[in-house]
Amino acid sequence: MKIRKAVLKDVKSIAKVHVDSWKTTYKHVVPDEYLNNLSYTIREQLWEEIVPSGNVYVAENNQGQIVGFANGGRERSRQYDGYEGELYAIYLLQEYQGCGIGKQLIMPIIEHLKQLKIHSMVVFVLEENSACQFYEALGGKKIDSLEIEIAGKRLNEVVYGWSDIDYIFS
Repeated sequence: MKIRKAVLKDVKSIAKVHVDSWKTTYKHVVPDEYLNNLSYTIREQLWEEIVPSGNVYVAENNQGQIVGFANGGRERSRQYDGYEGELYAIYLLQEYQGCGIGKQLIMPIIEHLKQLKIHSMVVFVLEENSACQFYEALGGKKIDSLEIEIAGKRLNEVVYGWSDIDYIFS
């Protein structure tokens, strides 16, 4: 597995991973109507804006196909005192989940945060997402729970926090 910084030519593949992973991860969690209407084109447009200015990393398998990605930066909500960084997104195709790739994708995000002199981080994740176990295994502590709505369905979103990202992989 190769982890590298994303470039614009990766946008189509990133969008595919984004949509496909939502459809598998959130099946029976998010309404089917919402999942069925997810669009590769709309996600491509989103990532065309984020990749050049963002901190986006991709995971490539041995055939050079992008199978996952992550991005992060400064915490956006400004609601969590003491938490300055945020893991904005991390997605893997279903068949690559549970193989250690998530940890590999988080490493460059953490390094980027450290370069910004940021040593704490949060991530927002739907409570019914099995990735909650992943964040807890990395030492994330539940610091908040929010109610959000997706396609008319109320869902809980958990906020995990790390007060010191230096200890995530120690």
